[in-house]
Amino acid sequence: MFYGTVVWDPWLIVSQIVCLQCLYYLTLGLLTAVLVGTRVSRLSLVYFFDFSTLTASTVTGWCAIFSFLLASAAGAVYMLYVIERAKKCLDFSATLYIIHLFVCIIYGGWPSSFTWWVVNLTGLALMALLGEWLCIRRELREIPITRLRSNV
Repeated sequence: MFYGTVVWDPWLIVSQIVCLQCLYYLTLGLLTAVLVGTRVSRLSLVYFFDFSTLTASTVTGWCAIFSFLLASAAGAVYMLYVIERAKKCLDFSATLYIIHLFVCIIYGGWPSSFTWWVVNLTGLALMALLGEWLCIRRELREIPITRLRSNV
C-alpha cells in the first residue's frame, strides 16, 4: 500500500475493523477452547461476554484471563498485517475493545467486576503498544536498493 497521499476511505476502515474484530474473536475462541474448554463440561459464549467469568479466584477464571491476554497479543500481530500503520494501532485497538464492551453490555449487562475492567484495559494497552512496536519495526526497515550501474 502506498502512503504518500492521504485518502479517507470509509469502506477500507470499516472492513479493517470487521476483519480485526473477527480475527480477535476467532483467536479468543480457539484459546478459550484450549485453556478453558479442558476445565469445564460445556463451553459457551458466557466465557466471551459475561464479566463474571473473568475472576482471579478460580483456576478456570485465570485460564479465561490468559485467553483474553493472549488474544490481545495475537490482535497486535493481526494489526501488523491488517492495519499496517503504527499511528492507527491505538485507534483500532480502542475501537475493538469499545465494540467488545457494547457486546458485553448487551449480553450480560454492565460489567461490574473490577477484574473484567483490569483484564480488558490491560488487553487494550497490550494490543495497542505491541501493535505499534511491531508496525514501527516494519516501517523502519531499510529499503533494499539494488545497484543499477553496470560493472565497467
